[in-house]
Amino acid sequence: MIHVEKLTKYYGNLCAVDQIDLDISKGEITGLLGPNGAGKTTTMRMITGYLLPTSGDINIKDLSTQDDMLAIKRLIGYLPESAPLYHNMLVFDYLDYVARVRGISGQARMARIQELADLCGLNDIMHKAIGELSKGLKQRVGLAHAMMNDPEILVLDEPTSGLDPNQIVEIRDIIRRIGKEKTIILSTHILSEAEATCDRIVIIDHGCIVADGSTEALKKASGQEKTIDISLVNADIDSVRARLGSIVGITDMEQIASTSADELRIRLCASGNDDIRRPVYQAIKETDWILVEFSQEGKSLEKIFRELTKEQ
Repeated sequence: MIHVEKLTKYYGNLCAVDQIDLDISKGEITGLLGPNGAGKTTTMRMITGYLLPTSGDINIKDLSTQDDMLAIKRLIGYLPESAPLYHNMLVFDYLDYVARVRGISGQARMARIQELADLCGLNDIMHKAIGELSKGLKQRVGLAHAMMNDPEILVLDEPTSGLDPNQIVEIRDIIRRIGKEKTIILSTHILSEAEATCDRIVIIDHGCIVADGSTEALKKASGQEKTIDISLVNADIDSVRARLGSIVGITDMEQIASTSADELRIRLCASGNDDIRRPVYQAIKETDWILVEFSQEGKSLEKIFRELTKEQ
């Protein structure tokens, strides 16, 4: 669906995007992650035709952005981070205006507006001025705008930025529903949202792609590191270090904050393919310690992101 080859963008002497290669399949929800200034927005703007690349090629459905940009723009719906809305217009009037600009007329226009109002949850606010809406509702209106011409590809730049937790969940659910029929590219700083929403994650740092794959694939590629949190009663840190520290596979051990004064909480760091939960449990079982918590977690997406994008 989308083929990007050696895509490069300079702003003066600053290289914002450095020879990126990227292929995105039809029906895929791809998340672009990266720190501020990594090149995410610049990449999305070049894909949508908002910016011209310094060099490199972008092909969408075998159409080149160099020769077929108008045809490509008909395939794409774009929602920038701050939705470009007319705040003095009513929601219905605004969507009607967008539909007319897109060349949708007559009954087809009314049907499309109603379809998007249902999908984006706008029915109760169609009579309200856009300027009176919360940011979450404005994002919904912007999303309806981006989808007005029923594009095959949606490009969403920070669609949940500045929203409260409930609004984030609502926008995420809309994106997941849309993703059943569309190819979606979105950028986000919220790693949990990327993990919950995207089929594939592309991490960009200093204009280069440093990781690409599903969340599970990224975790697997980053190594077998995992952590085990345990809470014990009748135990002290020195005894726990002495007893559990010799178990093969444990690389580190630290005491972490506990919600109860009589509990000792320990975080074990482990590496390798072996499951060390059994030897840890067996070692605890042979003492008079009381085990009240035992949980294991693999390397998180947040930790992978920090490792890949930290300053060298």
